[in-house]
Amino acid sequence: MSCLVDLPFEVPLEITSEPYSKEWYASLRAILGSGACQQLGIYAIPEDFLLSVVIPVYNERNTLPKLLDRVREVPIRKEIVLIDDCSQDGTTELLKEYETREWGDPMNEIRVLFHEKNQGKGAAVRTGFAQTKGDAVIIQDADLEYDPAEIPRLLQPIVEGRADVVYGSRFLGDQPHRVLYFWHYLGNKFLTLLS
Repeated sequence: MSCLVDLPFEVPLEITSEPYSKEWYASLRAILGSGACQQLGIYAIPEDFLLSVVIPVYNERNTLPKLLDRVREVPIRKEIVLIDDCSQDGTTELLKEYETREWGDPMNEIRVLFHEKNQGKGAAVRTGFAQTKGDAVIIQDADLEYDPAEIPRLLQPIVEGRADVVYGSRFLGDQPHRVLYFWHYLGNKFLTLLS
């Protein structure tokens, strides 16, 4: 399989192996160097790695097709678990169609779960977590507030053994940050005191 990899310079490189495979990573590392690969979020994922993407859904009929396309495009083997929290806008019917569709895509296993009454996002996430079987779990909001293309960058510290948990934030920019526990604790105490 040939994969066109777009990098932040003019000429895309053609790499002839699966994205995130050991061969793919070795090819790019030979061209760019280890440091550049790490900064660009380029790394190898073990062949047997399975990512679970939990997507709580409530009244997202209009964004759901685009969301599912964007998540499926992430070049990592994954199970996509969609949990409908009793939507009222046609989302449930669309998800029932997705549930029965034959996707023919070995990189993406799609499962759909339904709540019979609205229980909130937290309950939908818990329902999804209970049904996952992946090596890592990511929560993807259905409104596309977070870009699924960033998933590989979130996984990198976990796959490389540098972190057990990674949290994404749209406020911190694109560089990794460590939580400073003392200041985090102090800030929370101060905010609790104010409220």
